Amino acid sequence: MSRLEPSMAQVGDLRMHYLRGGDGPPVFLLHGWPQTSHCWHRVAGPLTETHTVIAPDLRGYGRTDKPLGGYDKRTMAADLAHLAEQLGFDRVAVVGHDRGGRVGHRWALDRPDQVDRLAVLDIAPTREMWRRLDADVAKGYWHWLFHLQPDLPELLAGSNIAAYLGYFFERWTFQRQGLPTEDVAEYVRAFSAPGALRAGFDDYRASFPDDATLDNADFEAGHRLTQPLLALWGQAGLLGKLPTLDIWRTYADNVTGTGLENCGHFLPEEQPEEVVAHLRRFLG
Repeated sequence: MSRLEPSMAQVGDLRMHYLRGGDGPPVFLLHGWPQTSHCWHRVAGPLTETHTVIAPDLRGYGRTDKPLGGYDKRTMAADLAHLAEQLGFDRVAVVGHDRGGRVGHRWALDRPDQVDRLAVLDIAPTREMWRRLDADVAKGYWHWLFHLQPDLPELLAGSNIAAYLGYFFERWTFQRQGLPTEDVAEYVRAFSAPGALRAGFDDYRASFPDDATLDNADFEAGHRLTQPLLALWGQAGLLGKLPTLDIWRTYADNVTGTGLENCGHFLPEEQPEEVVAHLRRFLG
């Protein structure tokens, strides 16, 4: 099993941090909020046995730069497309969890010649979640609306970053015990860096109207994913109550997937063995 080594790349004006290990066909692992590339530490190692694994910190996250703009998913996906090109990869597989899944969705839509397959973990398309924003969805996704607000999330969460992030790590896990202490400490450290909280919230702020405008235009034009798509989700979370595969089939031609039992939102850390097994079959 290969060890992942840290590296930095200059991607346009952005210095991007990423982890790399293994040999074989390339697969990009994209983290979500409130996490970093560290979230793949129980999944990446096994995948390096058959693949070259690249796990970047997305724009604004972890050890990657935190500029004041560019958090629309088209720009965040372009960051990764340029990184792949710099690393010499013409075609890549993409696995995205949470916000990383939304970046991966945009990457696959915009550059189908570069992304040959996509796995999304615990998300449905952003456009669909806005369309389904009834009381039940709003109860589960209230943070989307809170994070859209200017300045206020930084003001309130910044006074106790550990408590704010810890709320999600506890409430979004099946066991309600949160993630391991050492992993939470790594995320708290990352989001305590200058600009990190603001950048994470800017990721959400770009969802509406910037990302929504692009998503609506693609849908109205009939622009769909043509690559194989694997959808995995935690059966104990909100997506376990939605027709997740049917939703994805409205946006993609070739969809497979399943919910993972005894699992909340953080699939790569709650059920890493199952995630690895599904990804190995999907990636081939």
